[in-house]
Amino acid sequence: MTSIDAIINRQLLRWDLEKKRTEEQPHLPAVPSPIVTISRQSGSRGSYFGSRLALKLGYQRLHREVIDAISESSGYYRKIVASLDDHFRSNLSLMVEAMITGKSFDHNDYLKHLSKVVLSLAELGGVVLMGRGGNLILGPERGFHIRVVCPIETRVENLVKYKGYGPKDARAMIQRSDDIRREFIGKVFKVDIDDPHHYDLVINTALMDVEDLVDVTTAAMKAKTAKLSHREEEGE
Repeated sequence: MTSIDAIINRQLLRWDLEKKRTEEQPHLPAVPSPIVTISRQSGSRGSYFGSRLALKLGYQRLHREVIDAISESSGYYRKIVASLDDHFRSNLSLMVEAMITGKSFDHNDYLKHLSKVVLSLAELGGVVLMGRGGNLILGPERGFHIRVVCPIETRVENLVKYKGYGPKDARAMIQRSDDIRREFIGKVFKVDIDDPHHYDLVINTALMDVEDLVDVTTAAMKAKTAKLSHREEEGE
């Protein structure tokens, strides 16, 4: 079993246990845990931040390779869709079409399938999703969306310190990674990855400890959840 297999199977087990808990205690509201999306600059310690945030929340971090594996494997995808309730499952394709209609997104099959995966993950909840434009797929009303940034010199220092790169190779790797991520978001979603309007929170890791940033983020998540809940109550 690969590490990706283990990650997906572990999350499927968590969702199954949560579903059984809800069935055994029907008096409790079946409210999924919010999904968190993280977009980060290479060397910003965004991946480490995502791991610490997932631990704090009791979530599982799903990195880009896991999302790609689910999107590309019908077996993985079927297992996740099987965890959804019948109503959501039957409306999933309509939700994707509604999401991209009237927008400048690239209307290709890859985006449609990626969107089905991300929407399914959001419905089930309890995950920190790294990259792949999850924030743009879900939009501001669903999930909590974070951008992690850091000055280039500090990012180089981070890769030298934590990844063992030489300074020259670290700088080249950062430039290459930034270009790839910017190109992906620009090509698929037709937006600038650095536009802060696409995120609930943009954090700079240069002069703040990751653990402090985790605390700030959880507080901001609670504030957004409370505001959305209040808005829904007013609309009833």
